[in-house]
This record gives sequence, C-alpha cells and structure tokens, in this order.
Amino acid sequence: MRPRVVAGVGGTSGSPALLHRAAAEARLRGAELWAVLAWDAPGAGIGGRHGVSLAPSLPLCRADAAERLRDALVTAFGAAGAGVPVTGRTVRGTPGAVLVDAARAQDCVLVVGTGSRGALHRCLWPSVARYCLAHAPCPVLAVPPPPLRAELAAARRRNALGLRLDTRELMESDGV
Repeated sequence: MRPRVVAGVGGTSGSPALLHRAAAEARLRGAELWAVLAWDAPGAGIGGRHGVSLAPSLPLCRADAAERLRDALVTAFGAAGAGVPVTGRTVRGTPGAVLVDAARAQDCVLVVGTGSRGALHRCLWPSVARYCLAHAPCPVLAVPPPPLRAELAAARRRNALGLRLDTRELMESDGV
C-alpha cells in the first residue's frame, strides 16, 4: 500500500493553502493525497434535538459535503491537478476523530489547519488541530492560515464598524 498524506478540508478560505502544502508533502514522500472533509447533520452534535428524524436530510447533507470538498479541490488545484494522486473522502463525524481515523496507518502524515483562534472561538468550538496533535498516531503538520486572511478579516471588521479603510496600509504590508 502506498503511503498517504491526509489533509483535513474545512471548506474555509484557508483550505487552498492547506491543500497545496499537503500536496507538496505528498510529492516529497511519493505518497497519495487524501482530502478528507468531515460532516454531520444539523442538530446532531452536542445540544442537538433528540427524537427528531434526520433520515431525510442525511442524503442532502452528504451531497452538500461532497460538493464542498469538490469545490475546495477545484479552487486549490483547478484543471492542472495536484501533481499527485488525490482521493476525496467525505465522512460523517466530528472533524478531529474523522481525521485521526483516516490517518491510522503508520506511513501517514496528517495535515491540518490551525485556523484563526480568537478568544470567543476557542471558548465555543474545540480546536481540531489540538485534537489531532493529541490523538494521531502519525506525524501531524499544522498549517497556519495565510496572512492575507487576517488582513481581510481586519478590513471586514473596519467596514462593519463604519471605519475608514486606508488602502495604503494594505499596499505597504505587501511591500509595494
């Protein structure tokens, strides 16, 4: 069996950078790339409603997850492809557990995003990267979000607050 690099895809704006890093790692190791997106039905997690039948919505949720994974792969690699064999998998479950399970083989490397972790976000949602670092039986590569993501988030906050956005600040940070 060929070694593999398992990449956790969240469908966020950081996914292309993570997928590019995972593909580069797969090329270095002569491995195949598994792009894995974990999904669950709405209301199925902690605090979900019990006794409500989710059976009709499961195929829709599964199809939505497959489409998000397809979109992430197309956004990252386009028609040119990744340069390595790529297998896309959508798995129902919590992201950390799904990724650790996909990377059970000894010759795996797990690539996860660190995401932006503000104080509120840390309180409400557990870190997938931390879970993977604590539980994965293989090496874990944690990829930080691209710097442009933080700049765009700051610009959005300024716009939402009605503050003036000075485009010279953006140009200076790019070294222009």
